Amino acid sequence: IFRQSAAVASHILLSDDDKSSAESKLTKIKSDIGDDPVKFAAAARKYSKCPSGKGNGGSLGRFGRGSMVPPFDRVVFDPETKVGKVMGPV
Repeated sequence: IFRQSAAVASHILLSDDDKSSAESKLTKIKSDIGDDPVKFAAAARKYSKCPSGKGNGGSLGRFGRGSMVPPFDRVVFDPETKVGKVMGPV
């Protein structure tokens, strides 16, 4: 069994003050961007609250397993996750 030890991913982080509202907004954003990386980067620059990802179109760069919060880590390193496919909300 091959277990991927590093990945490259992007994200859009919203405030979790109101989880239901954030999930609804992310679902709408996901619908608008589909799997288009250019639209994803534009949406990250516009909506993301993450200073490290916002300036890079949501890119988190390369990171190892266990480097991110567990729910995000599970999605990124899940063997069923397809490269280039927008996942979430997580």
